[in-house]
Amino acid sequence: MRNLRNIFHAETKFSDSELPLTATTWDTANNAAICAFGPTESSAVIEIKRLKYHGYKEIIQPIQSWDAPCPQPDLSCDKILSLHYFADTATICLVLAGGDLILVREDPLPGEDSIEIVGSVDAGITAAVWAPDEELLAITTRADTLLYMTRQLENITSVEFSPEDVQASKHVSVGWGKTETQFKGKRAKALRDPTVPEHVDDGVLSPEDDGYVAISWRGDGAFLAVSSIQGGKRRIIRVYSREGALDSVSEPVDGLEGALSWRPAGNLIAGAQRLKGRVDIVFFERNGLRHGQFSLPLSADELSQWGSKISIQWNDDSTVLAVCFKDRVQFWTMGNYHYYLKQEVEISPEESSLAGIAWHPEKYLRTLLRSPGSLQWLDYVFDVAAGSTKPPDDHGVVAVMDGRTLKLTPLRFANVPPPMALHEINLETNAVDVAFSRSGQRISVLHKGSVALYSYKLLGKPIPQPVLEGRCAFPDPEGCRPRQIRFLGDSKAVVVAATSFGEEIFCIDFDENQVVPFLPDEQFPSPLAAIVSRQDYEKVGLHFQDGLAKELDTNINDVGLVEAETSMVSKAPVTCPWTEFMRHGGRTLAVGLSINGHLYINDHCLTRNCTSFLLTPAHILFTTTNHLLKFIHMSAVEDLEVPPDEPEKDERCRSIERGAKLVTVIPSTYAVVLQMPRGNLETIFPRALVLAGIRRHIEERNYKEAFFACRKHRVDMNIIHDHAPEQFMRNVKEFIRQIKKVEHIDLFLSQLSEEDVSKAMYKETLKNPLVIGEHPTLNGRIQELSPQKQLSDSKINRICDAFLDALEDMKATNLRNIITANVCKSPADLDAGLLVLKEQDEDLAEDAAEHICFLADVNKLYDNALGLYNLELALLIAQQSQKDPREYLPYLQRLQEMSPLRRRFTIDDRLGRHAKALTHLHNLGTDSPFEEAKSYTSKHDLYTTALDLYKYEPLRVRAITALYATFLTSRNRFRDAGAAHDSLGDYGAAARAYRRALAWRECLAAAYLAEDMSAAERRTLAADLAGALLEARDFAAAATVLLEYLGDLEAGVRALCKGALFADATRVIALRTAGDNDGDDSAGGSSGGKKRRKELLADVLDAGLAESAAGLTELFAECKVQLGKQVPRLRELRAKKREDPLGFFGGGSGGAGGGEGDGDVPDNVSLAPTDASTAGNNSLMTRYTGRGSEATSAASSAYSRRTAKHRRKEERKRARGKPGSVYEEEYLVASVGRLIERVNSVGDEAGRVVEGLVRRGMRERAEAAARGWREVVGLCEGCVGEVFGAEEKVRIERGGGGVQDGGSDGAEVSERPQGAEGVLWDTLHGRKSWDVPVVKGVPGLCLL
Repeated sequence: MRNLRNIFHAETKFSDSELPLTATTWDTANNAAICAFGPTESSAVIEIKRLKYHGYKEIIQPIQSWDAPCPQPDLSCDKILSLHYFADTATICLVLAGGDLILVREDPLPGEDSIEIVGSVDAGITAAVWAPDEELLAITTRADTLLYMTRQLENITSVEFSPEDVQASKHVSVGWGKTETQFKGKRAKALRDPTVPEHVDDGVLSPEDDGYVAISWRGDGAFLAVSSIQGGKRRIIRVYSREGALDSVSEPVDGLEGALSWRPAGNLIAGAQRLKGRVDIVFFERNGLRHGQFSLPLSADELSQWGSKISIQWNDDSTVLAVCFKDRVQFWTMGNYHYYLKQEVEISPEESSLAGIAWHPEKYLRTLLRSPGSLQWLDYVFDVAAGSTKPPDDHGVVAVMDGRTLKLTPLRFANVPPPMALHEINLETNAVDVAFSRSGQRISVLHKGSVALYSYKLLGKPIPQPVLEGRCAFPDPEGCRPRQIRFLGDSKAVVVAATSFGEEIFCIDFDENQVVPFLPDEQFPSPLAAIVSRQDYEKVGLHFQDGLAKELDTNINDVGLVEAETSMVSKAPVTCPWTEFMRHGGRTLAVGLSINGHLYINDHCLTRNCTSFLLTPAHILFTTTNHLLKFIHMSAVEDLEVPPDEPEKDERCRSIERGAKLVTVIPSTYAVVLQMPRGNLETIFPRALVLAGIRRHIEERNYKEAFFACRKHRVDMNIIHDHAPEQFMRNVKEFIRQIKKVEHIDLFLSQLSEEDVSKAMYKETLKNPLVIGEHPTLNGRIQELSPQKQLSDSKINRICDAFLDALEDMKATNLRNIITANVCKSPADLDAGLLVLKEQDEDLAEDAAEHICFLADVNKLYDNALGLYNLELALLIAQQSQKDPREYLPYLQRLQEMSPLRRRFTIDDRLGRHAKALTHLHNLGTDSPFEEAKSYTSKHDLYTTALDLYKYEPLRVRAITALYATFLTSRNRFRDAGAAHDSLGDYGAAARAYRRALAWRECLAAAYLAEDMSAAERRTLAADLAGALLEARDFAAAATVLLEYLGDLEAGVRALCKGALFADATRVIALRTAGDNDGDDSAGGSSGGKKRRKELLADVLDAGLAESAAGLTELFAECKVQLGKQVPRLRELRAKKREDPLGFFGGGSGGAGGGEGDGDVPDNVSLAPTDASTAGNNSLMTRYTGRGSEATSAASSAYSRRTAKHRRKEERKRARGKPGSVYEEEYLVASVGRLIERVNSVGDEAGRVVEGLVRRGMRERAEAAARGWREVVGLCEGCVGEVFGAEEKVRIERGGGGVQDGGSDGAEVSERPQGAEGVLWDTLHGRKSWDVPVVKGVPGLCLL
């Protein structure tokens, strides 16, 4: 679908007094042409010149000239067979037919000559070609030999052409692709072998064969082909290897001529075959067998006039085949195995001369065309001739030029694959360029001397053949070389042409049938690379070779000339042969693509790997070398955002086939047409384009188009609501009016979901999307919803309620939609849907019942119909189900015979609505005995419901409460059971229940209220409670029970001491022993109380203090030992990690001074969020252990890392924190943190112990305990900053309840890998952080 468009054309003509131009080659270093002139019969002089262009100006620099007499007496003059320029040494190599090999040095070294004949072939030379790598020169001599020479022109191989060479290949052809091998029926040649062709060529020479020898290398330089005449009877093509070994010989072909070119891709060798009345370009494989052909479109006169001599040459990327004639060159391309004639360039005709061509070796579509008197410099690009991409004129019409045939296909209406087309126009002459008008219904075809206008009625059905409207000729057809044409509106076109005065622009008015030259308001700064119709076709854009982009406005003056006014648009840093202009935001934007794949908008580079692009009013579409199609939302240039390469996540990015390029885009149908490298077309509907169209329709409230777009392209229909929810809720009636069909409304309702797809699946990627404001509905009324419906949390229910309100007056036509709206609610409102059926007549009800049974589970519908207590409705639903009538009919009959309340009880009981069933049972009154209600309550645990129903009947409430208490006890809810027994006055049962709940206050209160409980039983109960409280470590409560209910002073004091409540213990001892003194005033009593007090203080309190102090001392000692081991180990690990993090995590040292594992450091550790690799004998699960690199565990595969089993294994390793594992540091930090928490938790207890020791005079023990406490707290304070890595964030709490100042933010990013790799990733990225604990200080005690 791509044509060749000329972007630069310069011609240099040489005067007749000069030597004729005989050879050209490229100087790639200076972007110039090396031209060789002479020799001739009259002047045996050779001149070498360099030609290059600077803008419009041509620069010719002489290099060398010398006399070159021909050493061969049978030649009238010498001839240049090969001209090659070595850019690395600035040396020119010439090979002459007389046999001389000449080097011309531009910068000779000392001792070197500027011109040197470095060798000579005495027999003379017939052809010479350098290999593509410039390391080997192949020469054929007049003695029928093939010579290989090095770059220093030293002969290394000599091969003689022999008649026996034809036996090198044993050709066996089965005639694939020939017409005689095709099946034509049993009556046609039934007895003939189809693999034997009707005619076998003998290799008869062409009458026009000039006898020349041709050489062509394959693109990789591994083989070369030589075409020569063997024995004066047959022309054959020999294929030789680089070493000079004969590989194959071509099969006999009648009329084969000397034209030869091996396609650089290597698959085909092209030659020319002259037959009667036509010339074919034929192709051979490397083994010499034929492989297809195509015919040149030449008439008999053309064959005799300028088609008698032919040469061919592939360009270096194998995309264009140049066929050279006497006075012109044709450029052919191939797609889908069809060869297209894309361009034909005429040159100055010279008698008995053949046009010469030289392709640029690096810029593949740049070429030099030479004749003896002129040289043309041509630059081409492949470009698609397509129509407008702006709706509503986006018909997707594309034109393909094929010589005198123009192939037209409107891809919006007919996706015809090339080389076929919907319509073909037969042209008078070969087309140069083609353009479409704004509407796409006018086509202008540019020829060499004129422009033809065709009318193309795209809106007709069927689309008719294009019709010629008129033709406009240029003022000077002979001196004008038109290059490009573009439309201006629908009735004018702009043409750029190369003339003898340089470049000239013409304006063509098709209505007036005239061609008028432009009068530019200023001299153009450089040659034009492209003219482009702006997207709205109101103006024409110009892009120049220096990257400048201008906009052209035209105005025809009084004398009939066009005054051109240009305005600056932008300046790109390089030439952009593919450029488009558009208006956006009140300014003109130029989007251009350079040869090297840089995509620019004005002077801003969007991407550097673009292969093709297109514009729509809303997007820039482009393909990349990564085989992705991307969309950029149009906005201000500085706000344009190129999507990342994430086709799985971003709607603006889509994967495409390798090498695919854009042909056209049709926004009206959301279609993008791509062409594959082999030539076939593929039409896709990218999600970005589809969603952009749907959003646009929604914003315009064109719900019909949005709905059908969602339906056709399988887009979640929730977007119709979610993109503009408020607008949609106001326009529900308008939505129903536009959609109309009941089935389509049902489809929309049935696809509703709670997810907001506009924020998830179809998240808007436009930076500043249109904010949809308050728009009135089309009928001028805004639909209002009730406050309850507006406040509903469910999106589905809000939409369904809105539809129900809108359909209220449309039951006759939209009954199904009403049912669907009820059923589609979340949860489904089946009762409301069934009630709608209940209100309809018999026929409508049956149809509606069938519909609701289709939407919902028929078994649930049957149950809901029963739940409405409507037996007729239940029967109607049952008839639509697969139920057996023998099952449901007797059941419905039994229900019909029951009383209304009993029927409702039976139905609710069957449906599991037990609370309602109990209500009906209660309402039956005397018809239902209370025992049935009690049994039903116990069966279904309906105690609270029953209590509420019988709350005004005290006796029945007591009975139900007793049942409830028993139930609570069975469920181990002892406190609630005790409360229930309490409410019934059953204090004994209440005490037993409270005892099991350890509610000691309530238990003892109930025990003392129970009249049937003896004092011994109460004492036993109190003793049991005290023991249970001690086991539960509730020492204060246990002490209270022991002291107040059991009177056991010693046991109570021991309990207080176990809880470190020494102040309370001292108070209780003093109080109880003081009571003894108060009770006995005698000396003996006083002495006994003091003795008792002393014994308790010494034996119980002091012993408890000593035990607690010993426990604290042991605890603090353990803490100091732990900190002494873990903090230095942590310091050591971190030091090694800082020195060599990769070696640290890999198990060996990678830095200087490493240990044993120096050679085992992995060099392929992935630092990105992917599965890391390992190398050597170590894995990422090991690190320094101080024992070398003995660990040799292998890393798991990428798949096993993600399994649940592996994750659980990793968690177990993390919890163990094994020394030497990757988790050791994390384990040590967590361990220190737990230690600090433990020290903080025993702070209050330690304070009470120290204070108790001081009060009892145990000063040394108090000082020892306080000293240990202070030391541990000091160690904790000193290591917090180092261990948790946040010295600046730590604030130590002194004395009281301070808090830490600041925290660790340590937020992790989503790209962090899991497991051990995550630990490495955290370390290398500085992401790992821990919460810094607060260390509580030691309160001061003045006595210590």
